[in-house]
Amino acid sequence: MNLQELFSKMDGKEKKKEILRLLSLRDEEAEGLHREAAQLREKYFGNKVFLYGFVYFSTYCRNDCNFCYYRKSNPIHRYRKTTAEILQRAKELAGSGVHLLDLTMGEDPEYRKEDFREILKLTEDIKKETGLPVMISPGFLTEDQLAAFRNAGVDWYALYQETHNRELYRKLRWDQDYDQRMEAKETAGKLGLLVEEGILTGVGESLEDIADSLLEMGRIRARQMRVMTFVPQPGSPMEDRTPADSQLERNIIAVLRLLYPQVLIPASLDVEGINGLKGRILAGSNVVTSIIPPCSGLAGVAQMDKDVDEGGRTVEEVSRILKELDLSPATRSEYQDYLVGIRHE
Repeated sequence: MNLQELFSKMDGKEKKKEILRLLSLRDEEAEGLHREAAQLREKYFGNKVFLYGFVYFSTYCRNDCNFCYYRKSNPIHRYRKTTAEILQRAKELAGSGVHLLDLTMGEDPEYRKEDFREILKLTEDIKKETGLPVMISPGFLTEDQLAAFRNAGVDWYALYQETHNRELYRKLRWDQDYDQRMEAKETAGKLGLLVEEGILTGVGESLEDIADSLLEMGRIRARQMRVMTFVPQPGSPMEDRTPADSQLERNIIAVLRLLYPQVLIPASLDVEGINGLKGRILAGSNVVTSIIPPCSGLAGVAQMDKDVDEGGRTVEEVSRILKELDLSPATRSEYQDYLVGIRHE
């Protein structure tokens, strides 16, 4: 019996105990875990991987998160792209072959005016011009705001808790209500939006905290589940924290695949760049995120300029890596078919 079948027969206590065991694996045992997860991905997705274009169009934010380079009190150079610039970058990414456009912003007070009127119009224009699914990451939204984005054609709402340990959450996300943030995700799901949840590793969490988070992601029926290794950020209270290696992140990806075989699990280019892609794909990821056009004036999140202008975050470069793994980008129709399928579960 494989691990996925074992999980399906376990009660909550047994499942958590097994998750803890798997998260702690290293070396050959971890490689075995990753192989099983990759085989499970192949069972449900074949050799196809989805690609997400990333448009981080504002680096202004009203929050002061302990872990973030773009926290409001950090005296850094910032930008706020015009709607014409955002639309152009979205069209460039669409032309390059991505399957989804991830429209990301800090919780920029300027764009939040009039209940996001400008961004709602922009979203409609992007959908019309590109025909691609859209994900938004504007921070906490009320029910009315979520409904407005749904009506504008948004498919995905990304809102990361980073941890589901309330005490650690308070240390990471100052002055942001835990329950309000969780309820926004559940509301989004009820309104018909697909939800992406995410956690950070290397921020002071325990393996038990991670296990709790993985189970919580399933409870709220997140259809995309992200994990990223924390990269210490200059000018943040956590800048001197010793960086963690990505072994734990890869183990988490594998465990997520075993727990939730048909969900989307990203391999982000934002942590280790293109050089970190293979390990995450081999652990069971089926999405590549943070594809950014070179020389576009756009930044990443965890690493603002990692491999961007060198062309390391393009569809062409990602496709080259996938080919080495006997994988290939999916077609747009295959991604659309996947979205239709999960909406009818």
